[in-house]
Amino acid sequence: MNKNKFYITTAIAYASSKPHIGNAYDIVLADMIARYKRLQGYDVFFMTGSDEHGQKIEEKAKEAGITPKEYVDKAAAQIKAVWDSMNTTYDKFIRTTDADHEAAVSAIFKKLYEQGDIYKSEYEGKYCVPCESFFTPSQLVDGKCPDCGREVSDAREEAYFLKLGKYQDRLMKHIEEHPEFIQPESRKNEMINNFLKPGLTDLCVSRSSFKWGVPVDFDDRHVIYVWIDALSNYATGIGYNPNGSTEQFEALWPADLHVIGKDIVRFHTIYWPIILMALGLPLPKQVLGHPWVLVGEDKMSKSRGNTIYADELAAKFGTDAVRYYLLSEVSFVNDGSITYESFINKFNSDLANTYGNLVNRTVAMTNKYFGGTVSYKKFENECDTDLLSTVKACVADYEKAMNAYHNADACAAVLELAKRCNKYIDETMPWALAKDETKKDYLEAVLFNLLECIRILSVLLAPIIPEAAEKITAQIGNDAKSTEFTEGSYTVGEASPLFARIDAEKVLAEIAAEEEAKKAAKEAAENVATIAEISIDDFCKVELKAAKILECEPVKKAKKLLKLTLDDGSGKPRTVASGIAKYYTPEQLIGKTVILVSNLKPATLCGVESCGMILAAEAGEEDVKVVFLDGVPAGSKIR
Repeated sequence: MNKNKFYITTAIAYASSKPHIGNAYDIVLADMIARYKRLQGYDVFFMTGSDEHGQKIEEKAKEAGITPKEYVDKAAAQIKAVWDSMNTTYDKFIRTTDADHEAAVSAIFKKLYEQGDIYKSEYEGKYCVPCESFFTPSQLVDGKCPDCGREVSDAREEAYFLKLGKYQDRLMKHIEEHPEFIQPESRKNEMINNFLKPGLTDLCVSRSSFKWGVPVDFDDRHVIYVWIDALSNYATGIGYNPNGSTEQFEALWPADLHVIGKDIVRFHTIYWPIILMALGLPLPKQVLGHPWVLVGEDKMSKSRGNTIYADELAAKFGTDAVRYYLLSEVSFVNDGSITYESFINKFNSDLANTYGNLVNRTVAMTNKYFGGTVSYKKFENECDTDLLSTVKACVADYEKAMNAYHNADACAAVLELAKRCNKYIDETMPWALAKDETKKDYLEAVLFNLLECIRILSVLLAPIIPEAAEKITAQIGNDAKSTEFTEGSYTVGEASPLFARIDAEKVLAEIAAEEEAKKAAKEAAENVATIAEISIDDFCKVELKAAKILECEPVKKAKKLLKLTLDDGSGKPRTVASGIAKYYTPEQLIGKTVILVSNLKPATLCGVESCGMILAAEAGEEDVKVVFLDGVPAGSKIR
């Protein structure tokens, strides 16, 4: 076995809908750890993926009028796109619809059944479709699902069960002998006190009420339930199969770290270890149950209308900004919170003011006073020695935090060093030293010290904000990875801003306008959806006309709106604001003829008076197609 290997995984995202920023925290945190381990010299294998079976997906596919496989193909691509927007460096993206995974899951189930760890019985209880979980009446909270708070339904069906109790004592012993197995400590205590000590009940591991899943090969009325199917991905994704595993599995297993959300710790520290024990496999070395990302004080959910998406935030503010906020704001134990206001404040204070100004000022002064090249010169003034001692202390704090996966503490240590460097500039005042020729050597020493500290900062920041770290090394002309203060020389490049300060008032106004537009569109869609039948008289009240698009331009205050100038046959141009900027460029629309709702009451959207609405079709969950009428004269009535 490769003693220097590090196998890290995330929870696989459920392919029922687009992952929000709280889901994205999982992959960003794991990516930070993977990047850090690579810097330490580890041979890292980093896996993520999508969980694609289950009743919820079967129902969503039916609603969409497509097959479950077509549905999850789109969903998996969407999950990958969000993960990629976060600049994550995973080595494999596993899908539970992969043929090798399904074959391995089928073999795992059969092995456990044949050795007596799985048996057939009947289940009766309360079932939550979104969580795909059964509960007893006493486990419900106010009659609803204890995990998500949604309604549950009565369920009774034949099922196969895994004997959890058989392995309970062995699991408890493992946790006691490996105190690092479940992190943080509070999660471990929760598992012991809430689940293991009261005693484990056997686990339902098959379903017969839906068909979208891996069939039980010796009983095709049943599909294998999520616990064995999804959890097994951590082993099957690297080649495990009871009938014969790959060399990759032998080299990488056991996993060094599972990175998951705190809401699924039970599945990963009780169900999954027992499955592995029953298979005769070593347990993962560690499970990290990280906190949640809340919106303000609330848990994120589509029903609340408070969902923030990582890729959309990255498109607006940059990938590094999103990574930095998540990693610095969410601590090891306690939930983090995000609002647009707090995001912008942290961006401006930490990224633009502290890091950006430090790099920009230092590189600019090196170019101005020394033509871009400075060399080490030894000085031991009080502020110089204090700066160097701060470097050592901050690096030590950073490494201690990173080794324990305390991401927010690691970010704080790096920020402390950057702040100390800015203070050093204020203390030494290079602009004043430059006026005194006798201080030229000390000025050069000051700038060298700053550049060396910035180089060390770039190394520490590389796992957190990798794009910015690369830009820093390009500007200072040194990509050495040592975190020790070294001697030598620097020849810098041109000073270029790392992060441009955000005009908070302007951007928050833009976001508010976009949210209002979304809300209005949603309400309009809901109103349409609630209309069962209308009379012909009602329909005749809507005036539809053909209108030609004469001009089209983006609305400056709202990235999702386009301002259309239309010829509706009246001889007077008409302006309409339409939320289709995500799907069309102005060039694609100019000259096209569309259907206009011409007697709609005017509304002002982001400063644009919109006199009407154009018709479009929802061509999918993330696609909109405008209805074109090319060849129809402008002003023609649509009947």
